[in-house]
Amino acid sequence: MIDILIFIVGLYTITLGTIHFFLPYLLDFDHAIPKEGPALKPFRLFGFSYNTTRADARGIAWVMNHSVSYTIVTIGILNLIWPIWRDQAYRPIVCLWIALWWVIRAFTQLYLGKRRGDWLVLFWFLSLGILHFYLAIQ
Repeated sequence: MIDILIFIVGLYTITLGTIHFFLPYLLDFDHAIPKEGPALKPFRLFGFSYNTTRADARGIAWVMNHSVSYTIVTIGILNLIWPIWRDQAYRPIVCLWIALWWVIRAFTQLYLGKRRGDWLVLFWFLSLGILHFYLAIQ
């Protein structure tokens, strides 16, 4: 039964990750982060200063989006091939990493708001984290 559940979660996760690659278009990044407008404050860290442009902000948003998309798809693939690695010694580490990733993703949903849909997404992703935590300790 768990193999079927993990396979379904894998299909869902790959679909979610694939959709994520298109979120910059679906969420209208072009208008959300316009190419022109007031100057952004410089990036400062440990005495280093860099004059951040809107192109930098847009680029970072794209980089982060694609990085997350790639991670989600990878998690989905790992779920799909679960039968290959479920009995391996590294299973608890991989499952714990995936569980923690889903938990972080769940709670960062609150950055988007605290509407009913945000809470539903939070609890859905939290349930995926709990599932993977269960797989880590079984």
